[in-house]
Amino acid sequence: MKSANPEACILTSQSPAHRLLASVLIATIAFLCLLGNTSNLGATVTNKNFPTFPAIQTNVAFWEKIYTTYSTSEAVIHDKYDLTKIYGVIPIVDYLQPGAKRLNEPLLEAAKQKYSAILTHIAQGGPAVTKEERRIAAMFQGARKSQLEKASESVRVQIGQKERFREGVVRSEAYLHEIKRILRSYDLPEELAYLPHVESSFNPNAYSKAGASGLWQFTRSTGKQYLRIDHAIDERQDPLKATHAAAKFLKRNHSVLGSWPLALTAYNCGTSGMARAKKDKGSYEKIFLEYEEGHFKFASRNYYPEFLAALQAAQKFEQKTSSRSLQSAPLTTVRLTKRASIDDISRHFKVDINTIKTLNPTINQLISQEKMQLPQGYELKLPATAHNSKKQTVATQANSNATKNRPQTIVQK
Repeated sequence: MKSANPEACILTSQSPAHRLLASVLIATIAFLCLLGNTSNLGATVTNKNFPTFPAIQTNVAFWEKIYTTYSTSEAVIHDKYDLTKIYGVIPIVDYLQPGAKRLNEPLLEAAKQKYSAILTHIAQGGPAVTKEERRIAAMFQGARKSQLEKASESVRVQIGQKERFREGVVRSEAYLHEIKRILRSYDLPEELAYLPHVESSFNPNAYSKAGASGLWQFTRSTGKQYLRIDHAIDERQDPLKATHAAAKFLKRNHSVLGSWPLALTAYNCGTSGMARAKKDKGSYEKIFLEYEEGHFKFASRNYYPEFLAALQAAQKFEQKTSSRSLQSAPLTTVRLTKRASIDDISRHFKVDINTIKTLNPTINQLISQEKMQLPQGYELKLPATAHNSKKQTVATQANSNATKNRPQTIVQK
């Protein structure tokens, strides 16, 4: 957009009325220039990087209630296009419990079918007889038949997240300070540190059906662009290394797409897909309201609203609660200058194998199960005990027939 030129708006007539009009026009244009890009004038400007556009306000409010109001033992039945239309909230088996998915599936399917049938009945001109039918009909007063038919095919279920989200806020306290520091080192907004609430609830061991892993839920294909992922090491499991990868990925998205709403949405559905959407629709709001192509479905459309809701909800929790931080024991890092097995490391540093696995989640299960060796150069986290905190260079020597053929393992801090 061309920048406004206040001088071009000055009228040639010197009458008082014209001079007054010219002054008003100049002041108005100057005000708009101060605001910057006028395409964002519709946004609720609570944060210049992460605006809450009018089109997404109801979605943000919906997700904030999912995170803070609805329990993991409640399912919200709603319209997937208009999140103000909540048909019902039903009790379910707490989905965090083992076997809950299998037990809940028939309950959730029955609820969806119930409201879909009511909407179909109303669309076909049937009378709203029951109290439930009258309540649903009132939500669509004045709606056309085609709108009701679309609604009957758009019934969706969302399970509440209140307990899971609160646990994530507590877990996040162990990571947020360092994650924010890393983001600042890439000149990125600190608010991005709250994105793992949407991705993993700050669970570094989270693993999705699609194969996404870790705090930042990188898939293998995307993760390999920034991290080591092979038979021995999966750095997606390392919260801080994965944060460096996420920072690079998000910075790239922003440089390509030009705004954080688009860059964050691309974190979900891909940079090239969002570039096509931007070329087609122009602005984030138009993409949100109108775009239907490719993989841009419910999850992608709601990704940025979910982030805003998680950001707001988490910050409110942090301000209002005195939840106890997860205080980690002091750690030290050593670098392997030669290959070493976990057994060798455990014996040398007098640290049990389970602790080594817990502190180093990037170690592939194959390494620990089949007694394979960690590669040269691997940075190993260990408790900062008196035994290892003083070590500058140490070596595990072969001292028995069982170990004499193993290579000497040199470890440096």
